[in-house]
Amino acid sequence: MPEGYRKTLIRQIAQHAHSEIIGMQPEGNWITRAPSLRRKCILVAKVQDEAGHGLYLYSAAETLGADRDELLDLLHTGRQRYSTIFNYPTTCWADVAAIGWLVDGAAIMNQVPLTRCSYGPYARAMTRVCKEESFHQRQGYESMTTLATGTPKQREMAQRALDRSWWPALAQSMAWGIKRFSNDELRQRFVDATVPQAHHLGLEVPDPTLHHDGQRWVSGDIDWTEFYAVMKGNGPCNRERIATRVRAHEEGAWVREAAAAYAAKQKARTGAVA
Repeated sequence: MPEGYRKTLIRQIAQHAHSEIIGMQPEGNWITRAPSLRRKCILVAKVQDEAGHGLYLYSAAETLGADRDELLDLLHTGRQRYSTIFNYPTTCWADVAAIGWLVDGAAIMNQVPLTRCSYGPYARAMTRVCKEESFHQRQGYESMTTLATGTPKQREMAQRALDRSWWPALAQSMAWGIKRFSNDELRQRFVDATVPQAHHLGLEVPDPTLHHDGQRWVSGDIDWTEFYAVMKGNGPCNRERIATRVRAHEEGAWVREAAAAYAAKQKARTGAVA
């Protein structure tokens, strides 16, 4: 395997894994405040799925010789990045729905082609990830549908969530793998799929220049200044997300130590029996 190819895969798979575990936070904050028991159960399952996705992807990186602890240290010290979309706050329940609909919808556009990428362990991990992300996207859209067809206040919540999430979701290029399509192609697929969904909900996409040219939906220019500011660590929740992740990692040290001790004990017992 060419060394450049290996390093590129490790970096991109790690960024994908980091995004999955950081992405648990904005939704996890709403588990105790979900509007119903049904929504709570769905959200718990979704956050659990994201944790699993991170594990699949860190495992894929390890097949390339990467060390998981080193990758986490790179994340915690800001030397490796995660998706900028998770540095925005979830101010109300509608934002949780918007994440499922828009963010996970955008992720699917990128991740389905990765199931056919050139590195087998990554492609196989993505096969399962994509199945679960499809559930997440449907859950988000169903929740937005409920809000958009509810009371005037609920409808207003849905519209404000779309206003907040549209441009960050559109700007996020999600360069996570050995890709088969360009960012511009993936972004266009996202726009063409999502705009009709918004119209079906009776919501207005926050882009006054958006129009259909007879073949596709043409969106306005993205404010890349904000995107790069968030990427450099100046987003609304950058420091909060990393601090929460580091604290969770440190508080979980005893679990990792206990698991390692148990594994060593079992190995020693097996050796003695042999």
